[in-house]
Amino acid sequence: AVGMFLRLLSDVRWRAANPKWRRTTCCQQSTSSTEEPHPISLPVQAQVVICGGGIMGTSVAYHLSKMGWKDIVLLEQGRLAAGTTRFCAGIVSTARQASIELKMADYSNKLYQQLEQETGVNTGYTKTGSISLAQTQDRLISLKRIASSLNVMGIPCEIITPKQVAQLHPLINIHDLVGAMYVPEDALVSSASVSLALATAASRNGVQIHERTSVSHVSIQKGRVTGVETDRGQIQCQYFVNCAGQWAYELGHSGEEPVNIPLHACEHFYLLTHPLKEPLASNLPTIVDPDGRIYIRNWQGGILSGGFEKNPKPLFTEGRNQLEIQNLQEDWDHFEPLLSALLRRMPDLEALQIMQLVNCPESFTPDMRCIMGESPTVRGYFVLAGMNSAGISYGGGAGKYLAEWMVNGYPSENVWSLDLKRFGTLQSSRTFLRHRVMEVMPLMCDLKVPRWDFQTGRQLRTSPLYDRLDAQGARWMEKHGFERVKYFVPPGKDLLDLDQSKTFYKPDWFDIVGSEVKCCKEAVCVIDMSSFTKFEISSTGDQALESLQYLFSNDLDVPVGHVVHTGMLNEKGGYENDCSIARLSKRSFFMISPTDQQVHCWAWLKNRLPDDSNLTMEDVTWKYTALNLIGPRAVDVLSELSYAPMTPQHFPSLFCKEMSVGYANGIRVMSITHTGEPGFMLYIPIEYALHVYNEVMNMGQKYGIRNAGYYALRSLRIEKFFAFWGQDLDAFTTPMECGREFQVKLEKGMQFVGQEALLEQKQKGVYKRFTMFILEDHDTDTDLWPWWGEPIFRNGRYVGKTTSSAYSYSLERHVCLGFVHHFNEKTGEELVVTTDFINQGEYEISIAGQRFQAKAKLYPFSSLFTHRRRKEEVELSGYQRE
Repeated sequence: AVGMFLRLLSDVRWRAANPKWRRTTCCQQSTSSTEEPHPISLPVQAQVVICGGGIMGTSVAYHLSKMGWKDIVLLEQGRLAAGTTRFCAGIVSTARQASIELKMADYSNKLYQQLEQETGVNTGYTKTGSISLAQTQDRLISLKRIASSLNVMGIPCEIITPKQVAQLHPLINIHDLVGAMYVPEDALVSSASVSLALATAASRNGVQIHERTSVSHVSIQKGRVTGVETDRGQIQCQYFVNCAGQWAYELGHSGEEPVNIPLHACEHFYLLTHPLKEPLASNLPTIVDPDGRIYIRNWQGGILSGGFEKNPKPLFTEGRNQLEIQNLQEDWDHFEPLLSALLRRMPDLEALQIMQLVNCPESFTPDMRCIMGESPTVRGYFVLAGMNSAGISYGGGAGKYLAEWMVNGYPSENVWSLDLKRFGTLQSSRTFLRHRVMEVMPLMCDLKVPRWDFQTGRQLRTSPLYDRLDAQGARWMEKHGFERVKYFVPPGKDLLDLDQSKTFYKPDWFDIVGSEVKCCKEAVCVIDMSSFTKFEISSTGDQALESLQYLFSNDLDVPVGHVVHTGMLNEKGGYENDCSIARLSKRSFFMISPTDQQVHCWAWLKNRLPDDSNLTMEDVTWKYTALNLIGPRAVDVLSELSYAPMTPQHFPSLFCKEMSVGYANGIRVMSITHTGEPGFMLYIPIEYALHVYNEVMNMGQKYGIRNAGYYALRSLRIEKFFAFWGQDLDAFTTPMECGREFQVKLEKGMQFVGQEALLEQKQKGVYKRFTMFILEDHDTDTDLWPWWGEPIFRNGRYVGKTTSSAYSYSLERHVCLGFVHHFNEKTGEELVVTTDFINQGEYEISIAGQRFQAKAKLYPFSSLFTHRRRKEEVELSGYQRE
């Protein structure tokens, strides 16, 4: 087979470059599994053991050795690059939706370009460029959004006409195209050769590489990695890296303590042809035709073309995997739709001879993003896997970030959207993964408009009120497996239309959410926010208070019954979590965090709280249903239900009290709404949830009560300039950079994590500033909407990106939130951002390449439309999470 020939060629080159390898491998047959002598025995111990010799494992080994770690052993069960890497199509493409993926791909491209020079191994690197085709206007908009991201990152990219496509690639049929995106720097490589080049460099740097060695078991003691068991003996180690690709899931479950790595393999098909009569030029651009679901690249004068069909075939659900991937069964019937798409796009191929149809497994994850990072349950156990068929594009960058993570304790970019800890145990059910990957694979090509939702693996974690809300027209989205309401469809609306509507423009729910927002401002609304992560931390003495004072930046030594907004910061002062903590008694605290913090926050605290039997932390997320009562009449509803005065004199802002509501008691009522509007959060023991909800709805009728969803919440919090964690705030953002100095007590009389970094920022100033933008010349009805990730320009120069946005129904304008940086015009070096710098600029926000004027503000509108509470109070509650 051709794959084998390429593979042998690169083997020969690599082994020639590595003399000490010759004696260990000269007696190996190409893919036999016969017993062979292993002249070099395994070391007894190492600092790091990496499992998997594909592009990921070799990239991690290469980058660790570059960063000075030498005591590394890489184990491969078959031969290097013999898994998915060997069958990879070899397209290095930077055209990615998410900015972290774009950065990884850009780094990979630059790395591969110089790899041959560095190692002497021919990697087949050819700069061909790529052309992404658009058959519809919506597809073109999505390409324009990607293009505007690429351009501000300094990656050359242009939107071109169908005629220009024909000039760049004469064989392409352009009659159904409306435009395309051309990225001239994209490249092709031989992925197996890149792996071997990385292995060669790592090996020269002292990394030991052992083929034909399989890991059977990872030893764990007291929650830490201590070693690995292989079929050739044991190795003691401090760090274990699981780069086992489609085997990563099984390997994760083979330890004494399971590590959940949610990925699942699907069959992936592509065909190879014989060279054309006039062989294709080697620098012909790669074609990506997402509407036809295919990609086409030049391959030795012929073509290689594969795609992502609508009905994928999951593999190995029972967990029985081959050692090395032999070519799986050809399935021409299954490939037929992709073949017809190819012949439509390149009609001249009719007469071409097909050499073979390649079918190889490819791993997909539940959210189409790769998985990297340290296990939340086992210290020293790192993972890099689940590449969703972009392994070669991400290989270099992903290996670099993971190596930085291991050596420095954190990577150099915000990788939260790729972090293993974004998943809980619930995403690792085999049935869930099998169903989800069948949806994910076709989504690789589907048009992704903002706010689309997965359809599979739903209704997994639900509030006890789910059926009640569903019957009232709730439309659902999912976060961390938890169902949450987007909005409620009023009776008589065409439901089907609303569910089908997908657009980059004004959405169909616009008026529905508008009326929910109006009700929050004028009467009272109820939002079910049960998905919030809820922990209780208590101790027999002062241990809880002392530990939390060290781990959180605000002062938690407050009177019992007070609620404190605070950040859980890292050493650099960045937000690992953003939460509210209520002091329930002298020795117990109730902590509320964002939904997707459940795994991350638990692991962060578990690793840092003292190991003391007198100190306990409990996850009580499932014990409480949370109802948010928002609006000026919330106080009336609650005081009637509890026969207790709820006015600010009796129940001040940021206060928490256990009360009875209706017949139910033991309900924790807090005077915060996470929106800046007046109201209360009710934390209700789960068995009383339905009773309390019914009582609230009945009592609230005379006050005009109605249900609302998270879209209304988003609009309210964004117009009040509240940041939330995971979108606006991350581990690289400090309180000083987002106007939250008042939530930090720098002089609370004791040290806390991140304090030094914040003191330094206070002294020297900040290099980015969280800013609110109100779009000026933007027509809500006819212009494209901003969502997030849009470039911000100040006086015509790029200064940052938006992090979230929403339509403000009271300002009747779009509001975008984002960070402004100050780059030196000549050197590009970051400079301090001052208030004057923000206030003196003329701003534009670029939506899919079209720029709109925007007004920048560092404070929200406090009393522009209605008499709001005093500004200090607004600032105190100036806080939101989603």
